[in-house]
Amino acid sequence: MTEGVVSFSAEITPALAGVRLDRALATLVPTLSRERVKALILAGHVRGPGGRPVSDPALKVKADTAFALAVPEAAPAEAQPQKIALVIPYEDEHLIVIDKPAGMVVHPAAGNPDGTLVNALLHHCAGRLSGIGGVARPGIVHRIDKDTSGLLVVAKSDVAHEGLARQFKDHSIERRYLALVNGVPAPAAGTVDQWIGRSDADRKKMAVQRAGRGKHAVTHYRTLQKLDRAALIECRLETGRTHQVRVHMAHIGHPLLGDPVYSRGGPHKALLGELGFRRQALHAAFLGFVHPVTRKAVQFDSPITDDMQQLFSHLRV
Repeated sequence: MTEGVVSFSAEITPALAGVRLDRALATLVPTLSRERVKALILAGHVRGPGGRPVSDPALKVKADTAFALAVPEAAPAEAQPQKIALVIPYEDEHLIVIDKPAGMVVHPAAGNPDGTLVNALLHHCAGRLSGIGGVARPGIVHRIDKDTSGLLVVAKSDVAHEGLARQFKDHSIERRYLALVNGVPAPAAGTVDQWIGRSDADRKKMAVQRAGRGKHAVTHYRTLQKLDRAALIECRLETGRTHQVRVHMAHIGHPLLGDPVYSRGGPHKALLGELGFRRQALHAAFLGFVHPVTRKAVQFDSPITDDMQQLFSHLRV
């Protein structure tokens, strides 16, 4: 075997006769997703009878035909592993659920080159990361803002990466957020169905846009408790757009308390300063999805953070 290459061999079973090559090989080599197999075929890493390269992922296979797959070792990620403590409600060989603290960035970027969730995962999951696309990196299939706390799921295998991405795309993953907002929404429950895109006035901000501009976004909210000129609400997301809850709640006149971008402070500015609360009061409290490998429905809850609990207590009527 060539150094840096993992080889697999697969013989087409009678049950797979007539199936597309990429689908058949993904079935026979379950550690590889169909998309990964397709990419390997197109890159010339799959050989059929007589050692001849096969280049058509849609080729209909015949029973008892043998194929060989050469999977190049994933290129190392640019981010470096860092030993950073993580709260992990669940982990198996395919995925990991993280309860992210407020203040932690998900991806390294300008201004946040390290100390991110990606750096922590590269250390924690060393050698066991989704290599989809040929790059060894944690399978980040969704993210939450730096100063938003709570749950997110990360893929460790290509199959999990592809399966989770599909669920996010078809909006079947259930996500519920807890938020403290200025004022009390009326009606107490409702749906915000507004497109979100980059603000024309400030490219660092997102804003509600007319239909067709940006991306379609839907947020269902309900008031859990009325507070002093504020409310504790739950937001259920159909879509997952950048700053979605923050933008949608500000749009209906109830921006999140402490939001440095979409709130002008409101009547609680002094209290926020007194408590040292310097982030949007938003917590990803519930995450539910179908495990992409076991096909079992799983769900996770995260209790509200201490800083939000303290703010909530001060706002009780």
